[in-house]
Order: sequence, then C-alpha cells, then structure tokens
Amino acid sequence: MIRRRHLLAATTGLLAAPAVLRAQTVEKLTFYYPVAVGGPLAQIIDGYCKAYHEETGVTVEAVYAGDYSQALIKATTALKAGAGPQFAVLLAAEMHSLQDQDILVSLDEIGLDAEAKRWLDGFYPAFLANSHAEGKTWSVPFQRSTAIFYYDKAAFTEAGLDPAKFPTTWAELVAAAGKLTRRDASGKVTRWGIKMAADLGNAQWTFGALANQVDHRLMNEAGTQVFFDDPKAIEAMTFWRGLAADHHVTPDGISAWSQLSPDFLEGNTAIIQHTTGNLTNVRDKARFPFGVAGLAGKTAPRSVVGGGNLYFFRNASPAERQAALRFARWVSAPERAADWSIRTGYIATSPAAYETPALQAYVAKFPEANVARTFLPVATGELSTYENQRVYKALTDNIQACLNGGKTPKQAMQEAQAESDRILRRYQKA
Repeated sequence: MIRRRHLLAATTGLLAAPAVLRAQTVEKLTFYYPVAVGGPLAQIIDGYCKAYHEETGVTVEAVYAGDYSQALIKATTALKAGAGPQFAVLLAAEMHSLQDQDILVSLDEIGLDAEAKRWLDGFYPAFLANSHAEGKTWSVPFQRSTAIFYYDKAAFTEAGLDPAKFPTTWAELVAAAGKLTRRDASGKVTRWGIKMAADLGNAQWTFGALANQVDHRLMNEAGTQVFFDDPKAIEAMTFWRGLAADHHVTPDGISAWSQLSPDFLEGNTAIIQHTTGNLTNVRDKARFPFGVAGLAGKTAPRSVVGGGNLYFFRNASPAERQAALRFARWVSAPERAADWSIRTGYIATSPAAYETPALQAYVAKFPEANVARTFLPVATGELSTYENQRVYKALTDNIQACLNGGKTPKQAMQEAQAESDRILRRYQKA
C-alpha cells in the first residue's frame, strides 16, 4: 500500500498541477507499437494517447508496425537511418540484442528521482527479469503475459472429463488430449486435443515453457550462452514431438500462432497454448464455455513470461527522453494498468493494479482474468540472448525439422546448439 500511495501521489501531482507548470518543452513524441494478437489493441492505445494529450498537452503518436518482429526491424532500421521513434514497445527478450546495437538509453541515464525509483519497485519482479543488465534498467514492463492454456469446457464434459480440473502434469495432459481428440467414421480428425505454436517468432516461447517444465533454463543471464543440447532440453523436445508422433493428439508438422485462436474458437481444437493477452478476445468471441489454466509440467505446472516492454532510444534528445519516461509512468499507473488488463487480457504489471476497485470487481466477475497472475511464481524468463533473432531462427529451424519428422529431438537440439554457439562465440569471454 505504501508503494501504491507514492505512485498515485506522483501521478496525481503531475496531472493536477496548473497547466502552465504541466506544459512540456517537448510537444510531440512518436513510438512504435506491435499489434500481435486479436482484439482492438490499436484503438485502446490511441485512446490512451488522446487522454494523455488532454491531460498534459503532449501529443503521443503510436505507429503500428506489425507484429513484434516487424516492429523490431522497422524501429531499428529507422533509428540507424537517423530517424525513428523516441521509444517503442518491443519484446522484453530483445534487451541484449538492442543493447548490442547501441541504440538504447537506460532509465538510469534518463534520470530517476526517488519517486521514479519507487515506481520501478512497484512492478512484479518477474516482469523486470528482462529489464536489468550491467547494473542498469533498460526497459519498463508494459504488455506482459505468461503462456496459458485455453480449453473448451463443453468438449471436456463431452469427453467425460471434469472441466473444473485441468491437467497439471504431462501424463494427465496427454491422457486428456487423447480423450478430447475426435475422429469421424473414416478416421479423419474433426477436433484435435491440443495445439501449440511452432512458427518463427513463437516456437522459442513454446519451447521455453516446455524446458521450464523439466526444470531447465535455456540460457545464461548474460545472454551469451544457450543450453539447447542439455538432456533436459532434449527431454522437452521429445515430449513436444511425441504429442503427434506417439500420442496423435496434435497434428504433425507446424501449427502457426495466428491460426490457434481461430481453430479454438471454431471448435477445431479443444486446447491451445497462447498468451494471456488473448483473453479478452477469446472472452468476446467464444460461443462456448471456456476455461483458462496454467501450463501442465512434467510433475507440476510451469510457465514462461513474455510480452513487450517500453524501450527508450538514444537518438532522442534529453528532453524527449524525459518526456517519454513521463508517458511510461502515466500509462503504467495502477488504474491504467488495471484498465489495460481488463480490456486486453494482459497481466497488470504491478500488485497495486490488482488493488484497484475496477480490477477487483472484474476478477470477482471473471475469475479467469486472475489465473495467469497466479502462475508468475513458477514462470521463467523468455529466451533472451545477443543476436536474439538469429538464435531464435537456429532454434526454430531445428524444432520445425523435428516436428516434421526430419530430425530426432536429440539431433535437432544438438544442431541448434552448434549453430547458436557459432552465433554467440564473439560475445563469450576467452
């Protein structure tokens, strides 16, 4: 409560000041924003920008730059050309790669007074895991998530399963998915038991959760080394491949992230692994009762955090950096974080947001909105290294080769390790 009072006092004090005192030297800011899941995210962001302008006089323009990968490419290209935004929402896991390009400015360099430090202390520690390096803070948690399961409760009941008791272990998950997989008289599958994404940009997130489910982390904290060929990583890949090859509860080959929600909503699969940021979209569109659950692990549930953080760029002037940081503090205030969570499904980034009347009332009415937050203590950080996109591709290429039957799990992980070692060698101390 102390942190919340300090944060509210700081925010209220800024916005309640006379207009002449609130007037900023900087009149306009631009930031890049990725639209990566369903739902009216762009309209929500535009609404926040409009409200901020009305309260402060500062115009904040959001440029919608595609998915996370596209937003990263567009932002870095513009910055290297001497243009670009003052800040952007990019994957939290891109911190090391962005640092390596020398385009970021840390919050410490922008300047953090006592109130700003208390504000930073108010975020969930799990969401700051990808923000710290070299003793500095490089990003602000914004649209954060964990991987969760969405499941069709009607399908559970039809299959003789208790929709109130989602599987918590791999063995239980396989058994349930087997009962949920439905075939017609000719043997053709009309509903799969489970689907998980393995396309580029998403395979590493799925795999990071699976690795955590056998108590394995895929990289070191410095982002200079990966551990793909560890026996536990191979075990995780073996389980993933086995869902199709051995248990026949998911289709052979690659399931794409963009198709998971439509497949679920159309009844083509009973369970999908997806982001909490898709919760409101599913809630609004599902024509059947659905549930939300933590990811089953080998012996107990384990998940992975994900989503985007606000990064600030070195090309901005000192005044622009300060103005961007003020907007970050405003948009992450408890009441606004609560509103963002309610309207999108992303996890509110601070405990104080869950103390707001709006979010408390929403969780009471829609308990599914609180499920992902309860799994933060058993969530690991997303795969984050230098040359992140190259490492992602090396890993994804081998995951896909395994899922397509072209490589064994051991071979796939060993080759992913070898390629990643080549990519990261120059970042490793002799």
